[in-house]
Amino acid sequence: MTANLRRTLLLLQAATAVFVGAWAAAAPAFWWRSFPGAGHHWLPMLGSYNEHLARDVGALYLALAVFTLGAAARPADDFLVRLTALAWLAFSVPHLIYHLGHLTHYAPIDQVGNVVTLSLVTLIPAVLLAPRRAARGASVSR
Repeated sequence: MTANLRRTLLLLQAATAVFVGAWAAAAPAFWWRSFPGAGHHWLPMLGSYNEHLARDVGALYLALAVFTLGAAARPADDFLVRLTALAWLAFSVPHLIYHLGHLTHYAPIDQVGNVVTLSLVTLIPAVLLAPRRAARGASVSR
């Protein structure tokens, strides 16, 4: 995997974290009622609103965004990129597993939306664990 592809994947991952994190941290009640947007409402059917939990979720995503943006600034740093990927996997794998077990609350379109978005957020860091390929003519440092 090239450094440019790594950077692109990291920036995509960071964008999702900023989207969820900023919304949940800044307007937790609105986020709870309205996530993921476009007329869909995924959170209210999972339980009652909890401001503390919503703000903590926002803060978690913002922390992951900061970490991920740092890795995107240094995509050739194998240790940093892999550490970032592992941090995402530590969060996203249990998150995906939970939601896969709680899809019956949703309409079919929202079931697909849940599975696709949460799978992508889990797949991107898994892909980032792949070894980096040096640019043509450059050597790979480990």
